[in-house]
Amino acid sequence: MATLKQVAAHAEVSVQTVSNALNAPHRLRADTLERVNRSIELLNYRPNRNARSLRTSAVELIGYCVPSWPDQTHLVMDQFLHALCAAAERTGRHILLFTAPPGVDGMPTYDDLHARRMVDGFVLSQTETHDPRHGWLKQQGIPFVSFGRVWKQTMQPGPWVDVDGATGSAIAVRHLYDTGRRRIAFLGWPKSSGLAEDRLAGWRTACKSLGVPTTGLAVRCRADSIEEGARGTARLLDSGRGFDGIVALSDVLALGALRELTARGLTPGADVGVVGYDDSPLAEVVSPGLTSLRQPMERIAEELITILTGSPGDGSPAERLLLPELVIRGSSAPG
Repeated sequence: MATLKQVAAHAEVSVQTVSNALNAPHRLRADTLERVNRSIELLNYRPNRNARSLRTSAVELIGYCVPSWPDQTHLVMDQFLHALCAAAERTGRHILLFTAPPGVDGMPTYDDLHARRMVDGFVLSQTETHDPRHGWLKQQGIPFVSFGRVWKQTMQPGPWVDVDGATGSAIAVRHLYDTGRRRIAFLGWPKSSGLAEDRLAGWRTACKSLGVPTTGLAVRCRADSIEEGARGTARLLDSGRGFDGIVALSDVLALGALRELTARGLTPGADVGVVGYDDSPLAEVVSPGLTSLRQPMERIAEELITILTGSPGDGSPAERLLLPELVIRGSSAPG
């Protein structure tokens, strides 16, 4: 493999000029840059990634810990991973996927990956209150960005990109209201989830602004599963309060709602309008098709990579809240 000195000799320039061609091409005259690039191509020169990242503090390889989802179905994970890898590759970078235990037990994995120069920065997800990763990464001076906010903290511990779940729920409520629904229920998760509370708050606020009731119409499911979505819907049906719309915190819960409504002889989309969240692959293959809030995965990934690889203090915002998009299908046809 050719060395930096060999490229310099071939192009009849200094080693620093070759370095500038790789790291700061704007410093070179056009003819000089063209000559150096021609030599790089002819000699098939490949920069030493470790040396370059050490010298320039550049983020070249990005680590992402693939979350463990016990007893849960997360149909959008593949979409996010694909979008993240594609966004990184468009900037000449790559994603290194790994697994690690949650909390403090996982820190040795992060330490080892960075100490061995396998990654230069991290994209985090499943962030928690007082997550040990934030403090350690800051202390080590390692760049990172989080997909998702940390709930129950007045100050965010680092840069983040997230989707506005509260506004998403409000969009779903207004859509059902516009189709003639006047008693709109909510299927959510336990109080321990900040994300769940955010989406629940959006449902409640939107209902209040439209003058539709909320009392007794919110059910907290124990887990994100089709079975729990069906059980939650059964509880709503058996409560006798009556409802003609459901906003579910996830597509998985919404699929459970569709199943239970059908089992009770009700027609989703005609008798009860149902809206899910995530616009997962199953949303368009079930019958009727599931109306759902689509998270802009490509935009999320692009923003994460932009923040992580940007220059500190360049004035770019380090907190970006994106809006979901409502994708309307048969499950919310006008009542």
